[in-house]
Amino acid sequence: MASSTEVAQLRAHAFRELGALLSGTEAGLVASALEEGLSLTSAIGIIDQAKKARVMAITSAADLTFESALIAAALRGVEGAHSTSRAVSTVWTMPGHVAQAGGLTTSLIALVEAARQSVVCSTFNFQKTSGMWEALRGVAARPGVSLRVYIDAEANAGGVGPTSSETAEWLAPGHVLQTRLFEGKAVRNHAKFLSVDHRFVVITSANFSWSAEYGNVELGVRIDDVRLAERIERELLRAESHIYERVS
Repeated sequence: MASSTEVAQLRAHAFRELGALLSGTEAGLVASALEEGLSLTSAIGIIDQAKKARVMAITSAADLTFESALIAAALRGVEGAHSTSRAVSTVWTMPGHVAQAGGLTTSLIALVEAARQSVVCSTFNFQKTSGMWEALRGVAARPGVSLRVYIDAEANAGGVGPTSSETAEWLAPGHVLQTRLFEGKAVRNHAKFLSVDHRFVVITSANFSWSAEYGNVELGVRIDDVRLAERIERELLRAESHIYERVS
């Protein structure tokens, strides 16, 4: 039988492993579920399948599986620890070479191509002419990187662009979610942002289309802020069941 000191060491090691494995958003969501009375098995339902197995292995090895309050407290610490200083820059699209402060298209694609953990993005109009069409397909196929894309269900109605099903097939195995009726009325998905690795955020006026990326005047703000990125992702996850549906 392990001594109290050995048990404490095992649990400390387990908490360090959980901190390295989970993002702040994931830790916060699991902690909230545990605090609401869900079992650990149910609480980790919101995270990637590979991480679920690892969380269960870590907690089981330290005899923590049924210590919900203790795990929740530790995960709140993980959530708070995932923070960084904020850095903000502007990214523009303008016709020709007028823009002097960064490049919106190249900035978005570079961020996506550099992703190592996750990409979450939202747009109204998603066209095959967009540089993001190929960039997101590339990240969807990258092992260990999760992809979540929010789109408008009716933006491309009438054949003006890829259907929601075509987009979902193109970006598989990534998750594509479209707006659905809310209280009998269509919901427009006008939120346009990109969040990479739960840290880098670009909030922009531009849709994912050639005209928006090369011909229009569009402004985006790039922010290096873990707390902001994770807050955006967390709030959108909470809204999913009300206004979005998975496209299959």
